[in-house]
Amino acid sequence: MAGRAVIVAGFGFRASATRDSLADALSRAGGSTRVSVLATAEDKAQMAAFTSFAAGLGLPVHAVDAATLSRQETRTQSKPSRAARGTGSVAEAAALAAAGPGARLLAPRVVSQDGLATCALAKRDET
Repeated sequence: MAGRAVIVAGFGFRASATRDSLADALSRAGGSTRVSVLATAEDKAQMAAFTSFAAGLGLPVHAVDAATLSRQETRTQSKPSRAARGTGSVAEAAALAAAGPGARLLAPRVVSQDGLATCALAKRDET
């Protein structure tokens, strides 16, 4: 379908994040109804809260490897994230990587109210 947009919600989160943390981050990013894929770092993709969250939404998960995350240009430049993950924002990098070539961030990442999860939306227009 020409002109269809793919919107990916990328997530970064702490091990203590809950389904509610992830849902709140997605809601704050404005992606609750328009997202078609969820993405996160490869080592986080199988964490219970994230898999439960994805299953509840009925959305596929794209796990992004560390090398691919580190190649993405992010708006947010978190020093702790850069030191731990090689990227300024796991959420932004995951969203961009999963959306593919030509993707752009809709806005910088947002943080859940409890501070345990971040979410960023990336969009790629399909022609």
